[in-house]
Amino acid sequence: MHRRRQLLIALGASALLAPFHSRAQQQKIAVVGYLSPVVPQNNSDFRLEAFRQGMREQGYVEGKDYRLEVRWGEGKLERMNALAAELVRMKPDVIVAFSSPSVLAARQATQTIPIVMPVSSDPVGDGLVGSLAHPGGNLTGLSLMAPELGAKRLQLLKQVLSKPGAVAVLWNPAYKGMGARFAEAKNAAPAVGMNVYSLEVRDPREMEAAFDLVTRDRPDGLLLLADPLTMSMRARIVEFAREKRLPAIYETREFVDAGGLMSYGPNVNAMTRRSAYYVARILKGAKPADMPIEQPAKIEMVLNLGAARALGITIPQPILLTADQVID
Repeated sequence: MHRRRQLLIALGASALLAPFHSRAQQQKIAVVGYLSPVVPQNNSDFRLEAFRQGMREQGYVEGKDYRLEVRWGEGKLERMNALAAELVRMKPDVIVAFSSPSVLAARQATQTIPIVMPVSSDPVGDGLVGSLAHPGGNLTGLSLMAPELGAKRLQLLKQVLSKPGAVAVLWNPAYKGMGARFAEAKNAAPAVGMNVYSLEVRDPREMEAAFDLVTRDRPDGLLLLADPLTMSMRARIVEFAREKRLPAIYETREFVDAGGLMSYGPNVNAMTRRSAYYVARILKGAKPADMPIEQPAKIEMVLNLGAARALGITIPQPILLTADQVID
C-alpha cells in the first residue's frame, strides 16, 4: 500500500510538471549570431534590416522563433576575432557573417557551428570552401562573383569618358578578397583600351593621402572597390569625386544613392535577404556542407543623372536604355 501511494504521488507530480516542461520547450527559440565589420550609420543598418525581412519571408518572427545576437566591428578589422569568439561562446544555432573579415573570423572561432555568408568576394579563391557546388565544412551562403565584374565596369566607365585613358582603382589591400578584384580589373584593362593604376587605402588617413595623389595625377576616371572602409567613407569619396569632376564607377548602388555617378554590381540587400533562406534551412536541420553557394541571379546598373550633370558628362543613350534604375 505504501509503494502504491508513492507511485500515485509520483504520477501526480509528473502530470503537474508536464505542462511546465511543454511550455519550456515551446519557449526555446533559436539563437542567430550576426557579425559585421562595420557599425551602422544613424543607428540603422539596411543590411541587417534586409536579413530580418528575409527571415520574416521564411516564416520566422524575431523574438518568437529566433533571437538575434548582433556584434559590430566598428570598422576595426582587428576586433573581428574577439567578437566572433564572443558569439561562439554563446553557442548560437547559426552565425551570419557579413563580408570576408567576418567570415574569416567566424571560421577561425568555430569549425562546427554553421556559418552563413550573405556576401563573399571569392570563397573558393580565398580558400574558404572547396567549391561552390560542394562547399564542405560548416560554411555556405552567397558569392558576390565580384572578380568577374571588373572588365564590365571598365567598359561602362570608358563609354562615359570623353578621353578614356588612365583609371585610378581605389581599394583596400588589407581586406580579404580585394586582391583578386583588383587583379581582374588590371588584367582586363588592356583589352578594354584603358590603363589602370592602384591607389591603396587601409584607413581614413591613407584615404586623404590617396585623394592628394588623385589631385596631383589627375586620372581620367575612378573605379572604387567596396569594402567596410570605403563604405563607411562613401559620402566623403563621392564628394571628392564631384569636387574634382572625376567620373567614377562603384561596385554597389549605395555610392550612387549618396550622389555618385554610376554603379554596376549585385544587389547586396537582395543577397542579404536571400541569406535568410540558408539560415531557415539550417535551423530545420540542413547541413551547410550540402548547400551549394549561390551566385547573384541579377547584376544591376544604377545611374545618377544629377551627378552626370555636375560632372559635365552626357550619359550615352545605350547605357541609359540598359540601366536598371536612373536617379535624377
